[in-house]
Amino acid sequence: MRIVSVTAVAGACALLAACGQGGGSAPTSAEPGAEPAATPAAAAPAPQASPEEVQALLASLPAPYNTADLENGRRKFGMCRSCHTIVEGGANLTGPNLHGVFGRKAGALEGYNYSEVVKNAGFVWDAEHLDKWLAEPRTFLPGTKMSFAGLKNEKDRIDLIAYLKVETGYRP
Repeated sequence: MRIVSVTAVAGACALLAACGQGGGSAPTSAEPGAEPAATPAAAAPAPQASPEEVQALLASLPAPYNTADLENGRRKFGMCRSCHTIVEGGANLTGPNLHGVFGRKAGALEGYNYSEVVKNAGFVWDAEHLDKWLAEPRTFLPGTKMSFAGLKNEKDRIDLIAYLKVETGYRP
């Protein structure tokens, strides 16, 4: 398995975020005339985890995430990166920055304009909620602004969730 560093992912996010299609599906946190938000590349670089540290974190995750394919998860995140950043201090794009998402109340990231249904969801993001969200966002929370159709393959969702746990600052 090839391990991808947080810094490499941050650089890829910065490059690909510019390619995202706005589509007007969700506003960003910027106000007219305000200074633009920091880009992922401008965020302070996170310390790189060694391959051993990444493997230890992966192994510490509960099943089935502890046996996930992080490379596949990284590839699946490619569908997300035009709308989301994952680095600490990364910008909100069409979607909110996902760094620290696990353990965060849904709709609670400061500076992002969530839909009312997400603001009022009343749960904390964990692997189980994220799995349901990724499978079918519009069915899981009807009225969401998220335009993503869903990731139907269960193994792909497991790999993506494990990748996000490893890359977004999650610690068991």
